[in-house]
Amino acid sequence: MTSPAADPAADPAADAAALKESTDRLLAAVEKLDDAALAEPSRLPGWTRGHVLAHLSRNADALTNVLAGRPMYPSAEARDADIERGAPRPLAVQLEDLRTSAARLDRAMAALTGERWRATVELRNGVTDLASSVPFRRRIEVELHHVDLGIGYGLGDMPADFTERELENMARRFSGNPKVRPLELRAGDGRALRTGRTAGAGQDGPEGAAEEAVVVSGTATALVGWLTGRTDGAGLTASVPVLPPLPPL
Repeated sequence: MTSPAADPAADPAADAAALKESTDRLLAAVEKLDDAALAEPSRLPGWTRGHVLAHLSRNADALTNVLAGRPMYPSAEARDADIERGAPRPLAVQLEDLRTSAARLDRAMAALTGERWRATVELRNGVTDLASSVPFRRRIEVELHHVDLGIGYGLGDMPADFTERELENMARRFSGNPKVRPLELRAGDGRALRTGRTAGAGQDGPEGAAEEAVVVSGTATALVGWLTGRTDGAGLTASVPVLPPLPPL
């Protein structure tokens, strides 16, 4: 099992409140759609907007399972099948599912106090984390998939506090990953975040030469867009001609 570095900014009560604001914003936007709009392509390859909404509902239930000590999903196949089955549903059904699944997760989070937030929980693919990470993990899903719907909510519309936190989160996520070239992320506000594999000898150049970190500079929004695979690096500058590839999330 793997466990990402703990999020020092995790505050379950505050994160749950911020999550509710993000969820309410998403629901208000989806309410303006119609059945035909849900059948149109989202910004995620191969997924309609209906797929994105079905995934969000099932993800809420999956995180409710996690907090109860149950497997996140019965299996990868069951997860995918639930999304495919839920994608073509009409708007009214999708909205009801979004609301009720979010409410179930809200109740599960409200039931946790003190020591239970410090418990280790198991997510997908053997990843473990603290229960206190769940509210922000869910907010990531809601904010990024709101963008993925392609209904007028862009990366620049995400709340600044979320974007700043997600930049730190992505830096932690890729830290030590052997598939990610050493990176120095410069966010334009004086921060410089190091991530990627540990710079070593002979990995990317003449034998015996240290692998230098690629410096990538831009706004926090532009960096988050690239790190999360939502952009190709638009708005960023780098110390190399082509930005290095990143593994899929």
